[in-house]
Amino acid sequence: MLSPNLLLTAGLFLTLLAVGGLLANRIGQSVIPAYIVVGILIGPHAPSVAGVSLTLVESTEFVRLLAELGVVLLLFFVGLELSLSSLVRKRTQFARAGLIDVCVSFPLGIVVGLLFGFPLLESLFVGLITFNSSTVIIAKSLLDLEWIANPESEAILGVVVIEDILTAAVFAVLSAVVIGSADVASLGRTLGQAGAVLVVLALVAYYGSEWVDRAFAVRSNELFLLAVLGVTTLVAGLGLASGVSEAIVAFLVGAAFGQTSHTARVQDLIAPSRDLFAAVFFLVIGLGTDPRLVVSVAGLVVAAVLVTGAGQLVSGYAAGRSYGLSVEQASRMASALVPRGEFSLVIAAFLVTAGTTETLRATIPAFTVGYVLLTSILGTILMRNAALVERVARLRSATE
Repeated sequence: MLSPNLLLTAGLFLTLLAVGGLLANRIGQSVIPAYIVVGILIGPHAPSVAGVSLTLVESTEFVRLLAELGVVLLLFFVGLELSLSSLVRKRTQFARAGLIDVCVSFPLGIVVGLLFGFPLLESLFVGLITFNSSTVIIAKSLLDLEWIANPESEAILGVVVIEDILTAAVFAVLSAVVIGSADVASLGRTLGQAGAVLVVLALVAYYGSEWVDRAFAVRSNELFLLAVLGVTTLVAGLGLASGVSEAIVAFLVGAAFGQTSHTARVQDLIAPSRDLFAAVFFLVIGLGTDPRLVVSVAGLVVAAVLVTGAGQLVSGYAAGRSYGLSVEQASRMASALVPRGEFSLVIAAFLVTAGTTETLRATIPAFTVGYVLLTSILGTILMRNAALVERVARLRSATE
């Protein structure tokens, strides 16, 4: 276990994260699984080698604030990428593609949870975790593979936005149910407060762009950075106090900034902070993960990956074709939507602290880590080999 030298601890954490990320890049994988694995290998549940524990830190409290900031900034940037004007302009195409994706992908996860004996609430969380594609992994892969300027990229990101919006809405309701589950009256108050906060933020995001634009028209980059980070964190904290997940609030704040002229400036100044805090967030997920618990739900993880992965390939391809993409482009879209990541882990992190049952507090978070690790690796491989998916699609079309 490390000594109380926090500077040494921080230096070691950052160095190990860098090494893990470099190894992931070397083998063509996302850095997210690497960061989680680093946390598992040095955390309180680390395995032993030749009778010697690899544990380097017993407590995650000193980095938890940084991890929470990582959650806020991750979802802020997801919201920032939300193009409300594009969604409105191509609403029919996006709605058709999104409906296909939602109707196939979301129910499959719920069914998996029910088949493994989980009650309805727990199964809904499983469905939500297995439904939302990873914006971070997808965006990075689109850039790495130079697909970002292709027609399928808009369709992919459009469906991801629809997934994010639905996930945010359902998560807001489910988290309110968990937080306010003590009695009907408190649940009603929690849902009412959460609904009011979400409505106000949604209205600001859609109609308040001019006001936000003027309010943050600051010349100094330093003051602009402090203002954006301060307001985003403050509003997220107020939302959390009212019963809404800070992740959902940050998502809507990001959507508000995405409608302003400050988007590029936010990207330039705040993206490095997001990447640092996000890396710490994924590290903390690993630190709190007991690999024995992940192994204990390995059957559930494998079953969920097989069922939802196959379902996502089918729904992603069908969504792409309904959007008007070619077979090749739709095959790329199907492959791209497979990885799960940040939003699933945000939900898992919420359940660790707010879960009211052992299944919510331990089993589902452990399942989430295993599921994200496996789908992020599988999704990256599929995107780099989308031609195989296209070949299968063409063979199936030829036999019909």
